[in-house]
Amino acid sequence: MRAVVLATSIAFLLIGGQAFAADDQPLPPQNAKKLSEIIAKVEQRTDFRYVKEVGWDSDGYTVTYYTTDKAKVQITYDPVTGEPK
Repeated sequence: MRAVVLATSIAFLLIGGQAFAADDQPLPPQNAKKLSEIIAKVEQRTDFRYVKEVGWDSDGYTVTYYTTDKAKVQITYDPVTGEPK
């Protein structure tokens, strides 16, 4: 019985470890602006209505939002400067 519990525990750890290893997304640099600061800039834009989606990749933060006239806007922000690219 003990061997079954031990084998199950080891299998669980191995499976969990593989899930973490598969998540090799690039991280923002240490000196990156806080995402909340970038979103605050987006919210100050003319005719801003709401944020639809925020994504991250090595190019920076990509923010998709809609305006009051229902236009879809997508802007990529530099993570360090917080300015649009």
